[in-house]
Amino acid sequence: MDPNIYALVLDTLNRATSQDTEVLKPAEEKLQQWEIEPGYYSVLLDILSNHSIDVNVRWLAVMCLKNGVDRYWRRTAPNAITEDEKQKLRQGLLTSSILSEPVMQIATQQAVLIAKIARHDCPLHWPNLVPELISTLKAPQPLVQYRSLLIFHHVVKALASKRLAGDRQTFQELTNTVYGFILNLWHGNTELFLRHIQEGAATDVITEHLEKALLCLRILRKLTMFGFKKAHESRDAVAFLNIVFDRAKASLECRKLLKGRGIYPLELCEKFIIHLTKVALGVLSTQPFSYVPLIRPSLEFALYYCFTEQGMSLIYERFTIQCLNIVKGILQCMEYSLPKITDQIKEPLAIQAHQMKSEVLDENTVCHMCRHLVTRYFVLSADDLALWDAEPESFATDEAGESWKYSLRPCTEAVFVELFQSYRAALAPELLRLLRALPNAPAHDLPSILHRDAIYNAVGLAASDLYDDVDFDEWFTNVLSAELKIQDDNYRIIRRRVCQLIGQWCSVRASHSLRPALYAALLEPLSRSNEDAAVKLAAAEALRHTIDDFNFDVEQFTPFAPHALAALYDLLVESEECDTKMHVLHVVSFVAERCGSAVARGGGAGALFAALPALWAHAHNHNMLRAAALAAVVHLLKALGECPSNIRSWVLGVVDEATRLDSPAHVYLLEDALELWLALLEAAPVIDPQLLALAVNLPPILEQSTEHLRIVVYIMQAYSLLCPEEFFTGAGARCMEILDDMLADMRKEGIITVLKMAEICISVTFPEKNMYLGVKVIWPILIRVIRWLLDGDDLGMVVSVELSLISRVILLSPDLFYKVVEEAAGSHPEYAEPARVLGRVLHVWTDKMNLVTQVERWKVAGLGLAALLTTQNATVLQRFPAILLNLTEVLNDIMKVEDGGVPVDWLAATPGSRPASPLEGRGGAARWEAGGAEPHTPHEARRRRLAAAHPAHALDLRAVTHHQLETLKNQVGAENFQRMLQSTDKDTLQQIREYIPL
Repeated sequence: MDPNIYALVLDTLNRATSQDTEVLKPAEEKLQQWEIEPGYYSVLLDILSNHSIDVNVRWLAVMCLKNGVDRYWRRTAPNAITEDEKQKLRQGLLTSSILSEPVMQIATQQAVLIAKIARHDCPLHWPNLVPELISTLKAPQPLVQYRSLLIFHHVVKALASKRLAGDRQTFQELTNTVYGFILNLWHGNTELFLRHIQEGAATDVITEHLEKALLCLRILRKLTMFGFKKAHESRDAVAFLNIVFDRAKASLECRKLLKGRGIYPLELCEKFIIHLTKVALGVLSTQPFSYVPLIRPSLEFALYYCFTEQGMSLIYERFTIQCLNIVKGILQCMEYSLPKITDQIKEPLAIQAHQMKSEVLDENTVCHMCRHLVTRYFVLSADDLALWDAEPESFATDEAGESWKYSLRPCTEAVFVELFQSYRAALAPELLRLLRALPNAPAHDLPSILHRDAIYNAVGLAASDLYDDVDFDEWFTNVLSAELKIQDDNYRIIRRRVCQLIGQWCSVRASHSLRPALYAALLEPLSRSNEDAAVKLAAAEALRHTIDDFNFDVEQFTPFAPHALAALYDLLVESEECDTKMHVLHVVSFVAERCGSAVARGGGAGALFAALPALWAHAHNHNMLRAAALAAVVHLLKALGECPSNIRSWVLGVVDEATRLDSPAHVYLLEDALELWLALLEAAPVIDPQLLALAVNLPPILEQSTEHLRIVVYIMQAYSLLCPEEFFTGAGARCMEILDDMLADMRKEGIITVLKMAEICISVTFPEKNMYLGVKVIWPILIRVIRWLLDGDDLGMVVSVELSLISRVILLSPDLFYKVVEEAAGSHPEYAEPARVLGRVLHVWTDKMNLVTQVERWKVAGLGLAALLTTQNATVLQRFPAILLNLTEVLNDIMKVEDGGVPVDWLAATPGSRPASPLEGRGGAARWEAGGAEPHTPHEARRRRLAAAHPAHALDLRAVTHHQLETLKNQVGAENFQRMLQSTDKDTLQQIREYIPL
């Protein structure tokens, strides 16, 4: 290597570790430039291997090398590292200087680096990696052995993560090669550290073997989970699994002896025990039938340590969680459940597993587990109460998502629920006995209150399984409602739990007549100024549950809606944590969404609206809270049907900020901001300059990706109905250009969305001077549609919208249609002449028109054909029989005979019929209330006006067809007209004469 290059890279790395930004930035830029230079990574490896260089510099070197492997190791990557340099790096990463790295942090990064390369190259391009590592694992130097083990752990972890069949086969072959050796190494180091602990050996001697045993255990875990098709068929794997719980027991005993020997050895021992339980959980989840022999020992193990006084004296929280998760995993495992028909059992081990579960978890045992969970684990601890006192909001919102995997209380609750569902017949009477045996809990008796709270918690968790056993109406009326009124500070525990019980039971067994009492009961603590924050949050969450129910009655809740919004506003203002504010805003959104216009009728939303600008400013660094605020604004605005004038400018500014792609906030807020934008347009009675100015943000969003295509098109539709001329002479025209470009690469759903948007463009009414503005902005799309019709291979739904769009153009102006055909001519190699293009389009049209399944579109396509008959075009007249056949089929479908025997076009004639609208997609076509109810929003009114003018409802097809045929007869003469009729099928003529005299 050129010494000058080595010195230059080393100097740049030195400067890149500087604290001076003026020195740091140029050095970082230089390192980035060198990333694609050949030989750069070899220099980094040489620097990394030199232990005399400063630790910070070598740390930076290994990070640069690792990042380079991520970006440039793949052969297909731009500026990929050359094969020669790769070979040099592979050789250099297993040298003695790497394997004897003195700094643990650097050694870990080296191991990760080697694992990344191994994931790409092992075993095909790096066949000697595993043999060399196994060889160095036998080295006499403890440091070399440990570093080799660390590298091997990361390599196995990387290779185990590959999921293709070939890669899994390769990993299984690797497992067969190394499993026995690693197992023996684990046995040896485990025996040594256990013996050393019992003999009181020096701490460093204990930790040396404990560290190696832990690494071996991590390797064995991955090999056992992913290295065997069936682990129970491997003698070594079975031997390993059979000793896991024995080792855990021994380690728990030794853990007592490590107390007082320093934090690190104790933590290391606890990690070792946890990884033993992770082995059990891993095999249970990935190879349940291989775990069957372990069902009995693992259940007995968990029962001893989690449900007996002797066992509980030896454990710690993380271990308890792991044991309970093993129990939960066994109870949940579908492979261990027997089907009702025994003949359907395909795996004999399933019977064995079921028998083992039944033998260990007999009725007495599960009842003991239930009592223990409720009376020991469910009882709030002193630490829980201290957290509640110090941070009530954190206490109230702490348990979410998959917290049962890592937190004790959610874990115990999850096990209880699973146990109750599996053994309901035995446990329901036990829980009811505990509930009925509850003594009175005076306000000063905290232990009694905590005991009561624990049992209430269990009854709430088991609500769906206690449906037939608990009369919730009676319980609430006689007991819970009274407890909710007790104001003592200790009783906040019961008040919070009663609120949760209401939320859990309302959808299970609460009568319709009880609902108002439940709403009033929840609003009482929620509205109380001196109520505890955790109780208020529980009441708010319970309120959401009562609303999020199939049997929810809006009218029944309407009197409570303004009070609920007012109370939620107060809670929002009082809350200090951003997570709490998000929870409250989600409840606000729920109330507004489910209650809709009831919110507007009852009031209560004004104060919430007024508080949102201050909340927005407060959350300038919390984009998730801002997103929740946007969602709340959307639902409130939809519920009210208008945007309050006092915050309109703020809302417009927020939408502008969140939909500009040059604003960093758009990454988090764009989706909700688009919903708010649409809600603003739907609520706007007329356009104003600020709202129109927002439209310039639409084209960049469309250009970025199709991710938000549907909502952007809805916004475009809303602008089209609100201010068509202003929109399509500005940003709307650019949007249609972008949509046309996107059509080439769109799937069916996207194409239909864009074509429906194009249909809107020519459906809305423009001023006289710009009558054909809609056709102008969709002109390229029309030409594209003609080309698609020439190919004639589109699916039925696409053809349906294509024909409807073309027909709308013809009804607007046949001359424009012929001009589109003329411009499309020549772009297709087979159809250079306009007449040939028209002939082919009419052939596809008349041939595929029966694919149109929506009756309104079918009729519009018929109206388009009828309109072409009188354009005096020879190509059209050549298709006269096919046109007449299609018109007849449409008439047969839409003509209904009235009482007087007179056939009428039911789409045009039925009074009060629901007009079809091309605004389909957002929740289907427009929703029309019975009895001609007033539309809820101005946008709804605009949609109705547009739909009422739809040709399928505004025009009578029979009258139009009759008029066109009479006009055609006058144009071509009676004799030629009769000749054209004679060229038509007799059945067609017979059917059409039922509607039209010919």
